[in-house]
Amino acid sequence: MKPILLQGHERSITQIKYNREGDLLFSVAKDTVANVWYSVNGERLGTYNGHTGAVWCVDCDWDTKNVLTGSADNSCRLWDCETGKQLALLNTNSAVRTCGFDFSGNIIMFSTDKQMGYQCFLNFFDLRDPQQIEDNNPYLSIPCSEHKITSAVWGPLGEFVIAGHENGEINQFSAKSGDVLKMVKEHSRQINDIQSSVDLTMVITASKDNTSKLFDSNSLDHIKTFRTERPVNSAAISPKMDHVVMGGGQEAMEVTTTSTRIGKFEARFFHAAYEEEFGRVKGHFGPINCVAFHPDGKSYSSGGEDGYVRIHYFDPQYFDFELEA
Repeated sequence: MKPILLQGHERSITQIKYNREGDLLFSVAKDTVANVWYSVNGERLGTYNGHTGAVWCVDCDWDTKNVLTGSADNSCRLWDCETGKQLALLNTNSAVRTCGFDFSGNIIMFSTDKQMGYQCFLNFFDLRDPQQIEDNNPYLSIPCSEHKITSAVWGPLGEFVIAGHENGEINQFSAKSGDVLKMVKEHSRQINDIQSSVDLTMVITASKDNTSKLFDSNSLDHIKTFRTERPVNSAAISPKMDHVVMGGGQEAMEVTTTSTRIGKFEARFFHAAYEEEFGRVKGHFGPINCVAFHPDGKSYSSGGEDGYVRIHYFDPQYFDFELEA
């Protein structure tokens, strides 16, 4: 089946995110706009306008009421999903790199970059307390002075945040005390992306060291490793099959030196148990920056350096596919 192409951005896509039901797909890019689409046909529902810099991250809460975006214009913004109205503006000293709602949708977290003399912070706000938002005063702010956070997700039950750092470390930060609960270093280079499984029991990382790894969310035990020959920009776990999809390619600045044929701009599918690659999907004209599975597992999307989001529906044969052990 032909993929659905979403053209709503003028610059490279930085993150895509489905809501819980999977009927909406949010996309953000380096062009200041956050878009929301119907995932079934690729129709654009609307945009969230207000940012003045590249938008690095987006998240949507459990009941698709609010949307959170973080941007290089030194702000994190909360939007009404339905109307596109800006509900809150949280200013920071440096770019907001990651953001997310916890399971309840009441607590938000976002991390800022280490730049212009400011260090990286992981901030927590409780949306039930309007005073925190008005005063722009998080109830918890964790400094990460050594290595900045490059990606982060909430753990199960909203008790901690799992953060990946530029040196390859993964930390669990308590959302109550701010303590580091666990620390592992399985990657040798920067972690580009962390995504959770649908039941939040596992997370998958994507790293510049050409690997993607599967971890237990609670214990951070390393379960599986998926190897490629290029940096991995993003990885996602299928909610239905024992599969993971990875997207990557080279650094954007090196792209001009290779033809697309050997540029390795395919989405790659691996079996989660056997760690073996069983499929590739071509299509993007540059590195894939982000991938996401639809919550029903019947399709997946990828966002690329070329500014397109592509929604791919799986053929019926995909669901009958068994890897021969």
